[in-house]
Amino acid sequence: MMRYLWLVPVMPLLGFLVLAFFGRNLRKSIITLIGTGTVGLSALLVILIGIEFLTSPPAGNAFTLKLWTWMSSGGLSPSIAFYLDGLSLAFIFVVTFVGFLIHVYSSEYMRDDEGFARFLAFMNLFVSAMLILVLADNLALMYLGWEGVGLCSFLLIGFWYKESANAAAARKAFIVTRVGDTAMALGLFLLITEFNTLDIRSILETAPAHWTPGSAKVVWIAFLLLGGAVGKSAQLPLQTWLPDAMAGPSPVSALIHAATMVTAGVYLIARNHVVFELAPIAMKTVAIVGASTLLIAGFAAVVQYDIKRVLAYSTISQIGYMFLALGVGAWSAGIFHFMIHAFFKALLFLGAGAVIHALHHEQNIFKMGGLRKEMPVIFWTFLAGSGALAALPLVTAGFYSKDAILWYSWSSEKGSLFLWAAAFLGAFITSIYTFRMVFITFWGKMKTHIHLRPGRAMLIPLVVLAVLSIIGGFLETPHNLGHITLFSGMLSGVLPEVHILHSGAESTELILQVLTALTGFFGIYLAWHFWMKKPGFLFRLKQTRAGAALHHWWLTGWGFDWVYDLLIIRPFTWLSNINKNDIVDYISIAPSNLVVWLHNLTRRSQNGNLRWYAAGIALGLIITLTIALFL
Repeated sequence: MMRYLWLVPVMPLLGFLVLAFFGRNLRKSIITLIGTGTVGLSALLVILIGIEFLTSPPAGNAFTLKLWTWMSSGGLSPSIAFYLDGLSLAFIFVVTFVGFLIHVYSSEYMRDDEGFARFLAFMNLFVSAMLILVLADNLALMYLGWEGVGLCSFLLIGFWYKESANAAAARKAFIVTRVGDTAMALGLFLLITEFNTLDIRSILETAPAHWTPGSAKVVWIAFLLLGGAVGKSAQLPLQTWLPDAMAGPSPVSALIHAATMVTAGVYLIARNHVVFELAPIAMKTVAIVGASTLLIAGFAAVVQYDIKRVLAYSTISQIGYMFLALGVGAWSAGIFHFMIHAFFKALLFLGAGAVIHALHHEQNIFKMGGLRKEMPVIFWTFLAGSGALAALPLVTAGFYSKDAILWYSWSSEKGSLFLWAAAFLGAFITSIYTFRMVFITFWGKMKTHIHLRPGRAMLIPLVVLAVLSIIGGFLETPHNLGHITLFSGMLSGVLPEVHILHSGAESTELILQVLTALTGFFGIYLAWHFWMKKPGFLFRLKQTRAGAALHHWWLTGWGFDWVYDLLIIRPFTWLSNINKNDIVDYISIAPSNLVVWLHNLTRRSQNGNLRWYAAGIALGLIITLTIALFL
């Protein structure tokens, strides 16, 4: 089956082409079949390939499928080739399987939209681009997929482009991520100058002998690659685009935040782990960026009132956990959290979309309430996803993936008390904002009546994702709870194992687990106490000058947009207005002005007066005869 690996990204691409060119003339049932079916077939093929890969692994636990040479210049010959190992297998499974469930959900959620075919076409292209990114054999092909998901995010965030705010959010996502993309491109240029190749395996195999750890060039390259990862994965300081990306339809939010675009940065760092290990300062920066981001985004989520923006800041925070894991050398733990996060975050976005859909596009959680009994399937599945996000101990997958990150941020050689404390505080904040959202949305009095109840096409994906959000964690359990290592075992030949600082450090693992669990339950209690039992305290606190200022600061994402507007956008606009009539413009404008002047001059001679034409002919004859006579 592995020889059919090329069909995995090609099938969604074919679906895009059919819907893009012929979608307007097809019935919605056919559109659904093409858009959803191509991703479903891709997911089925991934499962079959995965079974063969795990039961009969290829030589070296990796498989390469070269289709053709893309280009050849100066000894640089990147190929259109796909590379499958444990890391890329984990990613393509999540992209196709979770992507398929999102497509099934979309077939009902977006069915009545006038741009239904266009929507599924863009979604198919998004899935195809992400698959190219993670399967790419070389960094040039990876960059093609990288820019492809950037383009698709622009198209899908601004899908309802008739509203100016949606178009502005799409432009913001496109421009902000371009900052990181530029840094990544510069890093690729430096890699070419160093190795004269962009083949990933060649670079990773040659790098340890080519550079000494901490050398200037490898540090520059690592930081430039980190810049690309920070932009795509919405980490500090380029996280501002992600909350505004909620302008897109809810299935778009689920696809971007759970299975595709924002996890591309995590994949980039993990795939190039050798480069980062040779640049210790860059690797430490990855951990610090992740720890700082998870805290800032967590505090911002506590005060949001738009249910999708709560989940958006939650995504930024959870990606921060993945960066933290990669930064402390817990590579497998970071990728494991990526997979579990894809399950519960897709579930939460789709659940939020179902609520919004039912309440006639209402997104304010304070205008919801009382939905626990009215929408029981939505409630129980949303509760499963929320429990996984808050890492409820033992019974949710999020506990096992997040516990590993907390443990290694404490015990690994690259971990520290500061990093663990940041992750611990972030877990506490997560439990507060998650169940604040749950209690306000599903408990209390109903404030908005249900307009439309979701059907099976929306409910079935929620149930499947809820099950995965519960049982998915048993693929990887800690030392004191069975020590199952199925997931890390699959990645053992791709990513290095984490190094524990002290040989007896495992003895403290149970203490930290109990402490984290108790803190999580305490966060849930605080959410119930302050937003359900006694909400007056927070209301009075918000009325104070300091409380109002803090609330506004967190609500606006710590003021990053204001800072960027003040330091970058306004000065750039001011300089542009000053420089809009510079001498370079005159070089291009002058010829066009001359043509306009000559046109106006000749136009005056065509006034419809016969005498004027006769006089002109006579004058021209006289001038011609005079020239002929004297010359």
